[in-house]
Amino acid sequence: MEFGRVTEKELKGIDFILPADPVFNNAILKGKRAKDPKVYIGCAKWGRKEWVGKIYPKGAKEKDFLDYYVQHYNCIELNATHYKIYAPEQIAKWDEKAKGKDFLFCPKVPQAISHYSGFNNTDVLTTSFLEGIMAFGKHLGPIFLQVSDKYSPQRKENLFNYLRSLPTDLSFFLEVRHPDWFADTTVRDELFTTLKKLKIGAVITDTSGRRDCAHMYLTVPKTFIRYVGNSLDPTDYTRIDEWIERIKYWLDNGLQEIYFFMHMHDEAFSPGLTVYLVDRINAACGLNLQKPVFIQPGLF
Repeated sequence: MEFGRVTEKELKGIDFILPADPVFNNAILKGKRAKDPKVYIGCAKWGRKEWVGKIYPKGAKEKDFLDYYVQHYNCIELNATHYKIYAPEQIAKWDEKAKGKDFLFCPKVPQAISHYSGFNNTDVLTTSFLEGIMAFGKHLGPIFLQVSDKYSPQRKENLFNYLRSLPTDLSFFLEVRHPDWFADTTVRDELFTTLKKLKIGAVITDTSGRRDCAHMYLTVPKTFIRYVGNSLDPTDYTRIDEWIERIKYWLDNGLQEIYFFMHMHDEAFSPGLTVYLVDRINAACGLNLQKPVFIQPGLF
C-alpha cells in the first residue's frame, strides 16, 4: 500500500502515539467484555510471490497460494474484488479453499462504484457485486467500501444516500481519505454519527503520512484496522505495542469483533510483523490466534 508513504527521514519525525478514544465511543463500549469476542488478522492479498520460501513452500505455484494462505491467517482484506466483479462461480472456488476453517473473506467494493461512479446509478453494479460475494456463504466477512482520497465532504449526500441503500443484513465498513472529513469537527461528527445510525463501521487506517486517518472512532461494536508498516522499521514494533494496549482496552470494554489487516509498502515484510502482532495480542488478551509459520524459523 502506497497511501501515507513517507521518506525515511520524514519517518523519524512522526508522532505515532494513537489518539485517545473519543467520548463518542462510550455509546459502543459498555464496560464489560463480550462472551466470545472474535479477532481476525490477515493481509490484503494472498498472491504474494515474495512469500514463497518464507511462509509458502519453495516452488509453490501461484494457483495454490490461497491454499497456503488460509493455513497462516484467519481472514483476508480481499482487494481483488476492487478491480473486477467476480461471478458466484469464481467466488465459490475461493470459498472452497476455506472449507472447515474459521476464515473470513472481507471483499472490497469495486472501484467502478467507489471511485468512478460518484455514487450515481450504481444499482446494477452493486447488485452484481453482492450477488457474487454471497457465494462466500458463512465465510463472508465485512464488506469494505473505500472512497477516493479526492472524494470530499462536499459530495457527502451522494455517499450517504448510497450507504442508506445498502442491505442491512450484511456488515459494511467505510474508509474515507480526503483530509476535510477529519479537519472540520462538524463534518467529522456528522460522518461518524451517520455511520452509527446506519450501523456501518468506520475503517481506521494507521499509516505514517496521514495520522488523521487513525481516528479511533467506533460506530458499531466492531472495528476494521488497516495498519501500514515500514519494512520492519523499529517504529513498526512500538506502533504494534500501542495497538495491543488499545485492542485490549476495547475487548475488555465490550468490543465484539476486530479485523486487523497488515500492510507494508513492501509486502515481503508483512508476515514477519504479523508474527509479532499475534504473539503480543495472544499474551495480552488471552487469545489463541494462529500466526504465520515460517519455513525457516527466525527468517523474518
